[in-house]
Amino acid sequence: MLVVLSALIGYLVGSIPFGLLLCKYVFGIDIRQYGSGNIGATNVQRNTNTLYGFVVLTLDLLKGFLAAWIGYALAGHNGAILGGITAVVGHNWSLYLKFSGGKGVATTAGMALFLFPKGFLVLVPLWVLMVALTKYVSLASVTAALAMPIVVYFFGYPPKLVAISVLAAAFAIYRHKSNIERLLNKTESKFSLKKKSS
Repeated sequence: MLVVLSALIGYLVGSIPFGLLLCKYVFGIDIRQYGSGNIGATNVQRNTNTLYGFVVLTLDLLKGFLAAWIGYALAGHNGAILGGITAVVGHNWSLYLKFSGGKGVATTAGMALFLFPKGFLVLVPLWVLMVALTKYVSLASVTAALAMPIVVYFFGYPPKLVAISVLAAAFAIYRHKSNIERLLNKTESKFSLKKKSS
């Protein structure tokens, strides 16, 4: 029962659309009507400023970490795993947004920080390096997602954590399918610390 409760709490925590709420109450806008229409940190940064993009990134990361932590407190390691992965599901398919949502990268990172911190310490620098080299956040995110199961396996984490990393990676890649198409077509937007001029 506590394992099920961990999953439910994880989903509800993950479903909180911080990007949407922050933009609504600070800027009076529906971020879904701007840029890519995504509620995540990259679209917030592009259409408001870097500070608020970083705030959304941090809050979305904390969702994954907090959900895994609550799950661990309730039901041990299995609770942490279920809490973390259902937070990612909640972010991607939010109860509060009629089962739409973001792409889950930051929330996955938060889950990873709790479940496999050694992997997190490799994947975050990899993501940063890819953004720096290519200027594509989406390419960096897909690269980190593909690398995650390999890194988790390399560090000798239990098979169930390798399996959950595969599932989380699959979610991330699936949610980036439109970005992958734009990357292939060379129409994907590049990352810049400057706000787009309107």
